[in-house]
Amino acid sequence: MSTHRYHQHFTVSWDQLHRDVRELCHRLIERDFKGIVAITRGGLIPAALIARELNVRLIDTVCIKSYDHMDQGGLDVMKGVDHDGDGWLLVDDLVDTGKTARKVREMLPKAHFVTVYAKPEGRPLVDQYLTEVAQDCWIQFPWDMGIAYVEPLVDQVKR
Repeated sequence: MSTHRYHQHFTVSWDQLHRDVRELCHRLIERDFKGIVAITRGGLIPAALIARELNVRLIDTVCIKSYDHMDQGGLDVMKGVDHDGDGWLLVDDLVDTGKTARKVREMLPKAHFVTVYAKPEGRPLVDQYLTEVAQDCWIQFPWDMGIAYVEPLVDQVKR
């Protein structure tokens, strides 16, 4: 996979992410989960917010690396869990091509799998998601961005 596959960008602010996760939680509120399994790294922050909103205290992680910035490569499972996911909520920020989702589905076939954002190729692999985005869209998450000073236009022109 290459950065050339992205023709659109979608920037998610901290506020927007929080609102989106809370909306996803409204759809989960009637369910009772033993705990949450976050897919690292992207699923960590949504999992923490969901844990707060649903009052879930038991949180574990599945650690998988599949991206190097915008380039998707092979899967490297660095840490798994010792159960099949029965009664657990599996959380990630995004399902994209489905490579990671397929792997965690093999590891945790009985978990209820949710993502905040879903692309068409990966969407069928999750049980619930909040927002669908185009397959060729790169989502810029707030933890990957920083605030920087932007010089006023008049000062830029005077240089």
